[in-house]
Amino acid sequence: MHPLASYQPPDFSTPPLSDSPYAETVPAPADGIAPEQFHATSNLPEYINLEGHGWLLAPESRMDAVLVADQGKLQVTEPRNLKKDDPVVVGRTENGEQGIFVHADGFLQPEESEDKFTFRSRGTRETPFSRSYDDLYSTLRYDRDHGHIVWVLGPAVSFDKDSRESMQGLIEGGYCHALMAGNALATHDLEASRFGTGLGQDIYNQQLVPLGHYNHLDVINAVRASGSISDYINQAGVKDGIIYACETMGVPYVLAGSIRDDGPLPGVTGNAYEAQNDMRQHARRATTVIAMATQLHSIAFGNMTPSYKILPDGTVRPVFFFIVDMSEFSADKLANRGSAQAQAILTNAQDFIVNLWNNLRQ
Repeated sequence: MHPLASYQPPDFSTPPLSDSPYAETVPAPADGIAPEQFHATSNLPEYINLEGHGWLLAPESRMDAVLVADQGKLQVTEPRNLKKDDPVVVGRTENGEQGIFVHADGFLQPEESEDKFTFRSRGTRETPFSRSYDDLYSTLRYDRDHGHIVWVLGPAVSFDKDSRESMQGLIEGGYCHALMAGNALATHDLEASRFGTGLGQDIYNQQLVPLGHYNHLDVINAVRASGSISDYINQAGVKDGIIYACETMGVPYVLAGSIRDDGPLPGVTGNAYEAQNDMRQHARRATTVIAMATQLHSIAFGNMTPSYKILPDGTVRPVFFFIVDMSEFSADKLANRGSAQAQAILTNAQDFIVNLWNNLRQ
């Protein structure tokens, strides 16, 4: 077990939890409709006291979903996926009063200081991140073989020669089990493979090339003509890059469409709910998430990622979520949306990923 993954479950044998009633369920009135007073889940560990079964920990939780309790099993599902008559847990208290207990303190470590007033208690650009990097190195080395590492990337990672090569190295080194991105990341990564540019700018010397603003459009056109990204990589002889590494290493990637997209590339999922379903499959499996240089994608994936995972042996471990950005804004926004466990590393995306690969490759 990872040294940072200790979890302390609640004590259900003592009051007030020992006196809690059983949770109530109400049938869903129609497909995609939850009953009145449905319980909305968080991404924290949540226990439900089911009659005949006792306290059960909800598996693979996420924010703003509902709990279906059927034949002694709990299922966390989006309200839009409910079927008529599904037995949905109802109740809006969280301390056991209605058989629902949200356990926010299971992964808390003893505080080094109990002082009520301290300086620098919140992570900012002034915060030293040496410990954060060391924790991340340790976590990634462990989860490379024992977990499911998910990257959520914006296109900035492909705009720099060294960061692009470093991300390719991380994928080929086993430090990426799934990639979440949009049309732009894949487009500009393939642009870099063909032209050595990102949005028409040389990814090494940063010089704008003549008519370079056509480069990504030409790549989109060529990939569409090939029929798929995989076919394009084979036909064009692509030998480097982030998407190339995913294809050659068999790492799945989900490209979620946007109203801003050019093209898009074949394989980009234009239906937002289908893209959410595809991303959710990896959120369920994730043990470590690194979201970098993409605010909206980071928030979206953070909202669907549990803060914990139940392992096959029943052990509960945390899901580590790192958000990398140049400012506090994205990290604050993610925390304000409920992903309080997200740990911010505030730095340039290129510097971060090059530093990461230089340490992990050793």
